[in-house]
Order: sequence, then structure tokens, then C-alpha cells
Amino acid sequence: MRKIAISDIHGCSATFNTLLHRLELTASDQLFLLGDYIDRGPDSKQVLDTIFDLQESGFQVQCLKGNHEELLLWAMDGHHHGLENFLRNGGEETLASFGVNHPGDIPSRYLDFIKNLPSWIESDEYIFVHAGLHFVPGLDPFSEPEKMLWVRNWYNSIDYAWLGDRYLVHGHTPMPRNNIRQMFGQFAAIRVLDIDAGCVFDLPGYGHLCACDLSNRLLYFEPRNSE
Repeated sequence: MRKIAISDIHGCSATFNTLLHRLELTASDQLFLLGDYIDRGPDSKQVLDTIFDLQESGFQVQCLKGNHEELLLWAMDGHHHGLENFLRNGGEETLASFGVNHPGDIPSRYLDFIKNLPSWIESDEYIFVHAGLHFVPGLDPFSEPEKMLWVRNWYNSIDYAWLGDRYLVHGHTPMPRNNIRQMFGQFAAIRVLDIDAGCVFDLPGYGHLCACDLSNRLLYFEPRNSE
């Protein structure tokens, strides 16, 4: 049984499927998807369909909410500038993948899935979040789920006494592949790992979807396909 984490797919369905093929998942594996399935890339709907297919086929797939799923929900509930922010951050591509003009017209199956996504998952020695945790003295980091979707530049505040023997895996902040590899090499000591390799970005070192096999301490990088 393996524990595998992937984050920030961002509508790159073909790349996601190629990476899944490489991983050769079995029913005993646990796949943790850390949010941002939608926006920017060309086929957000197909990414979600692939997740549904995996779950319905008996694979153990656990999914978190990312900030882009939150943006979609804000666009629907009248949040201040919610629709504008959603569209400006890749939402137009998401709507196009569903063939609709407004997020409220996305079929309820997808919206219900997004609404019910948790903000964090604990599994044995691992904590999975989308962006990170907000460490403030005297405050339980799990008491601020909103921060888990948006926080950046939080490494210097990590409370290692609170973290204990657990490892923290997240995405949200894109990093070049070499930086992820370097961080992974120090994982046992620093106990935190960012696995967002910037799949949707055409910049040197980015443009890959990363999977981390935590059980066997392996990284996989799949270059973005011609989506």
C-alpha cells in the first residue's frame, strides 16, 4: 500500500491521466489530491470526471479543497467581487470546459463535490493541506481552515513542537522542480514538502505535475501535455 499525493492539477486533464498511468495505482494505494483541480488549464471538467471515475472504480482517493475551488464558491454566493476574481484567475477556462457561462450553471454533481471538500486530512503521520498552516502562539492551526487554502510564506512560523513526528504536505505555491527535489531530500529533517510544480506555467523549471510517493520516498514529474 502506497500513500501518494498530487496537488494543483489546474485543468490539465491529459497530464493528470498520463501521470496516473505512470503511477499504476492499485486498490490498496491511497491517493491524496490537495486541491486546485480547476481553472487556468483547458479541461477542469475532465479532471473532476477522472477523480469521480477513480472513486467509483474502487480506488482510495481523498480530495481537499483548494483556493480555486473556494473562488468558484465565492463567485456563486455573491462574495465581494467573487465572480470577477474567479474569472480573472482562470475561471473562464473552467466555465468553457463545462460549456456554461456562469458557475451556477455547472451541474450539481460537481458543485456538491466542491462544496463538501474538506480543508485538511490527517493520515497516520501525515497532514495534508492545500496551502499550509497558520501558526500563531496559543491558536490551534486546525481552527483556521481558510488559512489552509491561501497562506504563503509560513515556513518560518512552523511550530515543530505542535507538529511532533508528523509530516506536512501541501501545494499552492509553485516551485521549480529542482527546488522540490532539494526540499524532498531534506524532508526527514524539515518535515514539510511543497509539491506544486507549476503545471500551468510556461516558465523555466515549472510546467510539470508532481506526484510524491510518500511510502517509497519517490517523486514523479510529468511535463504538461499538449492540453
